[in-house]
Amino acid sequence: MNAFLFGVLSSLAASAIVLVLGLLRGSRPLWWLIAACSWCTGTGLGRVYRHQSSADQDVARDLGRARWIKVMAGRGNVLTREAFFPLWSGALTPECVQVLLPDPGTPGDSWLDRRSRDVGRFDPGFTPELLRSQVQTNMDYLAQVARTQSNFALRSFNLPNICRVIATDRAAYLTFYSSSAHGRNSPCLYARAPGLLYSIALQQFDTAWTDSSPTLPAPQS
Repeated sequence: MNAFLFGVLSSLAASAIVLVLGLLRGSRPLWWLIAACSWCTGTGLGRVYRHQSSADQDVARDLGRARWIKVMAGRGNVLTREAFFPLWSGALTPECVQVLLPDPGTPGDSWLDRRSRDVGRFDPGFTPELLRSQVQTNMDYLAQVARTQSNFALRSFNLPNICRVIATDRAAYLTFYSSSAHGRNSPCLYARAPGLLYSIALQQFDTAWTDSSPTLPAPQS
């Protein structure tokens, strides 16, 4: 009887452990735990996405609620995808949209070239010329859609290419680029406003914006 009871209790304990581990592997329970810790520490961290690309649907939702939008990207591919399409089509009309991309025309050893070398160490097909071309293609795309956007400004920067920021008046998505992975495979942090991480994201963007060069006219006020 004791052996039978012990076996039943062991099975129940094992099932409970498996259930807890299964829940923790899911995103939502972990987000609740993260949010609770964030509330206690004041960081504003609400969610952590294992990969930056996993945040696309939530980015699209937050863009739809935004009063203003700020984007600083290392390449800008996200700006041509579904999450931003309602913005360029005119379905969304925020007061102001500011976009920062690396300057593809900077001569010599630019920060864009340094990022290319980092990525080239694990992706042999990635070259400085390829990255410059991709950034320029995205700039050309934005220049085209900007013809119908009176509230849009695009600027280029030559600063350390270390993170991607997508920020609104409500929240920010912050991805720190790794020297051993593409940005889309790097973790993405979701920070609510107000909060420490949200302030860091805006400070990162505003610093780069101040030291950037106009590519398109500034938004009309």
